[in-house]
This record gives sequence, C-alpha cells and structure tokens, in this order.
Amino acid sequence: MEAILDTYKTTKLEDVKVWFKAASVNDFPIDGGACVKYKGKQIAVFNFERLGKWYACQNVCPHKMEMVLSRGMIGDDKGAPKVACPLHKKTFSLENGENLNGDIDAIATYPVKIEDDLVYIGFTE
Repeated sequence: MEAILDTYKTTKLEDVKVWFKAASVNDFPIDGGACVKYKGKQIAVFNFERLGKWYACQNVCPHKMEMVLSRGMIGDDKGAPKVACPLHKKTFSLENGENLNGDIDAIATYPVKIEDDLVYIGFTE
C-alpha cells in the first residue's frame, strides 16, 4: 500500500518541468472534481468556481487507500479550500495537502493553470 503513496509527491509551481494538458475546462463540474490519469497516477482536479480557482491533488485517500478524492465534497476550513473524502470524511487542504483532521499524512498537491479554456497540471517529470 505504501508503494502507491510513494508515487505521489507534491509539486511546487517553481519546480514544474511538465505542464500536462488534462482536458477542457468544460469537462469538469462546477464546484466539483474529476479524475485524470498521468503516467499511471490518478490526479483529482477541482474546479472551485466559488473561489475562482482550480486545484489538483492525488486521487488516492491515504486513510483506506481508495481512489476517491475526485468525488469528494469541496468547501473551506476557516477560508482555506479543502476536500473531504466521500467515504470516510477525512479532510485535506487543497492548497498544501495537509490533513486537517491531523490523524494521517498529507496528500500530494499539484499546480494548475488554465490557458485557452484548457486545464494543465504541473509535474516535475
């Protein structure tokens, strides 16, 4: 199980080497998420329209190792955007991946940019 989590590493904007074209902005639900695949990884992408921002993180919830975060509910914790696992309600910051429950490890997050109505996710490889 740990091998799956080891494939996901947070990418900071300044470390991006590859901008992966994920899909059209129209392929993502408003104020919701969808999953895209990149090199064997499942990445959850969120169109947080209420905030006018986009976020990406690993799709696997580290609590029970289920690929479900893209189907999670998004909201905020004291103004900070978050996603809640739809199965177990563990919550994670969409900005830095921190587990807001404080009981399990953080998740990996990735930069997102929108150009010409296309969604791009940043990776180091």
